Amino acid sequence: MKRNSLSSSKNQGTNQEVICGIDEAGRGPVLGPMVICGVCFLKSKLGFLTENGVKDSKKLSTKRRSELAKIIKENCKTYKVKVIGAQEIDAREKKKITLNRLEELKMAEIINELKPDVIYIDAADVIEDRFKTSIQVLLNYSPKKIISKHKADDLYPIVSASSIIAKDMRDRLIEELKKKYGDFGSGYPSDVRSTTFLREWVRKNKKAPPIARKSWETTKKIIREELYSKKITDFV
Repeated sequence: MKRNSLSSSKNQGTNQEVICGIDEAGRGPVLGPMVICGVCFLKSKLGFLTENGVKDSKKLSTKRRSELAKIIKENCKTYKVKVIGAQEIDAREKKKITLNRLEELKMAEIINELKPDVIYIDAADVIEDRFKTSIQVLLNYSPKKIISKHKADDLYPIVSASSIIAKDMRDRLIEELKKKYGDFGSGYPSDVRSTTFLREWVRKNKKAPPIARKSWETTKKIIREELYSKKITDFV
């Protein structure tokens, strides 16, 4: 579970098109990792996804998501998961690359390993085709087609499948981190438990925890307020 990359492949001799969906989970949180998944099915097997109720992971309960993740992994042709921790996300600043670019690089790595014929991607860029082109130039082979769309996890069951595996993996990783750091909630800046945990950690340890994304404005603001800002009571 703590590995940065997980994959599985079932060797099936066939000339059928291999269809791949790619999505991420945990792009926005201030705490914890981002997980990117690529999952492949033979074109003839795509009906399996809708038959089993595969849909946008955000519309599923944690329990159902976990059940479906297991079913998808057992029945897909192949899949690959990459876990990008908070420190790797922060390191992009020194490399002067955006979060979108980091996603493009990681998604391209997955595609290059899986080498599907047709790829459906949940676009992170506001311009769908730009996201597609940026990934395309990173590939070491020529797929038949790349479809890059906003809300692809809601439009295409194959992307829903990758979203489910990614979200399930992130949920599991978060639970592991909670065993070490305590209950910090979902990790999202909108979660009061998460920001309270972060603030109390900074106040006590005079620095952000290893699971915090220091490049996030939420972390920077809390560090400024807790470590560098003088309160009026300090002068009384």
